[in-house]
Amino acid sequence: METIAGNIYDFPVYYDLVFGADWAAEFHFLTDCFEKHVSGRTRRLFEPACGTGRLLYRFAKEGYALGGIDLNSKAIEYCNDRLAKHGYKGEIWVGDMCDFTVAKPYDASFNTINSFRHLLTEKQAVEHLQCMANAIRPGGIYALGLHLTPTEGPPTDTESWNARRGNLSVNTHMWPLSRDLKKRIERFGMRYDVYSPTSQTRIEGELVLRSYTAKQFDQLLKKVPQWSIDGIYDFRYDINEPIEIDATVEDVVFILKRQK
Repeated sequence: METIAGNIYDFPVYYDLVFGADWAAEFHFLTDCFEKHVSGRTRRLFEPACGTGRLLYRFAKEGYALGGIDLNSKAIEYCNDRLAKHGYKGEIWVGDMCDFTVAKPYDASFNTINSFRHLLTEKQAVEHLQCMANAIRPGGIYALGLHLTPTEGPPTDTESWNARRGNLSVNTHMWPLSRDLKKRIERFGMRYDVYSPTSQTRIEGELVLRSYTAKQFDQLLKKVPQWSIDGIYDFRYDINEPIEIDATVEDVVFILKRQK
């Protein structure tokens, strides 16, 4: 098997297959969130760190107006090409989620799979939440999903999953490399094993993420008072099963509501 060292986000076809395979659960959960938590109608959606637009594409099919940003130009090109291929439009561009503006506020936004943790400093996290507050209208929401660091019990470190589309199959494995809770930096190895009828390729990269306990996230949120927590769920994505945060909770989706 050929092995390539690189940024896993530079392979949008594989990324979209891996992270888009179970889009339906997130999609239906988010539409339920719009109905339950947004004040007024939801017509315009925004996704920071949108990647290949695996969810934006599905929302486009339902008639929503779309916006999104990502630092990776290959992912943005993939996203825009797919939208254009199917006759959809969106304001999707290469941008920094700590430093962006939108022409017109959106009704709701989402960032569901830990992309927020790529922001490695408190300053960046505050700037992001402030940019999002400026991008979402009062009464709108930001569904923000992340893995918290539990303060009781061991964290779940290693994950493996696979996805298939036609003759293309990708097995994914993620494992911890190092964790510094004082500096709040975690490093993970991540690997794609890619199988097609004619080749087998392994792509290996590294993820660097900022860690959050529940208390640390609460302290961060207080620095951007335009946001308040309107609901908390886990990665079961069940709108009828909100959760309460305790010392063991890891997988969390915070529904942040934009205050006036």
